[in-house]
Amino acid sequence: MFKKKNSKKILIMGLPGAGKTILAKEVNRNLGAVWLNGDAIRNKYKDWDFTKKGRIRQAKRLNLLSNQIIKKGKNVIVDFICPNKDSFKYFKADFIVWVDTIKTGRHIRKHLDDINPIFKKPKKYNLRVTTKDAKFWKFIILDMFFKKKWNDKNPTAQMLGRFQPWHDGHRKLFETIVKKDLQVNIQVKDVGGSNKSNPFSFRRVKDNIEKDLKIFKSRFKISKVPNIVKVVYGRKVGYKIEQILTPIKFRKIAASNIRKKLRKKGLLK
Repeated sequence: MFKKKNSKKILIMGLPGAGKTILAKEVNRNLGAVWLNGDAIRNKYKDWDFTKKGRIRQAKRLNLLSNQIIKKGKNVIVDFICPNKDSFKYFKADFIVWVDTIKTGRHIRKHLDDINPIFKKPKKYNLRVTTKDAKFWKFIILDMFFKKKWNDKNPTAQMLGRFQPWHDGHRKLFETIVKKDLQVNIQVKDVGGSNKSNPFSFRRVKDNIEKDLKIFKSRFKISKVPNIVKVVYGRKVGYKIEQILTPIKFRKIAASNIRKKLRKKGLLK
């Protein structure tokens, strides 16, 4: 927990139905802050007015309530739509999470106009959440919030492969490992250029991984290793060997098919 002078206000914003409340709840399991839910606050004040004046009033109210909590030396998580510049004008956050998982938000109340024309994408934010996987994103939010860095002494999982090329199946496996609150040592076998099945150099593979995982930098480290073809261990070891089965659609992704398509397009020799 931060000291009083460093208490922070986290805003989790996005369209209705994007998953803000689930994410806020999940983050708060680990953060232990005071959580203000926009709908709960509206219900408390019996104020379901979503006109411009109503939205501004809600933003001011949430800002006031969260500032009162900050003064008591506690962190606060606020999740509400925060639809446009008027809301940002009256609600000031230290850390902004934009939950961008849906294109169209559900109606807030049947008798109200659609919220979608009102909602504007934020120009500034600390993290853009792109999937409804709160248990994964909470660790990324907490890592960024606490400015966490890779530490060789922290619990680490090994992810070994050729990654020729790195693809969504690898990304999904990485995300599944992170949900176990582990950092990941991605070990790339140094086989680039050895044959047609390994056209990409270590540098190319490393660059592809870093580009895909750039916002998760505290959770992974890339190492070049020899062409390891067997993992052996003695009677007693200080680690576990575990098979992680991601959803079948990700397990069906084959690097060989990706290489074939790249060659067909003339993008790979």
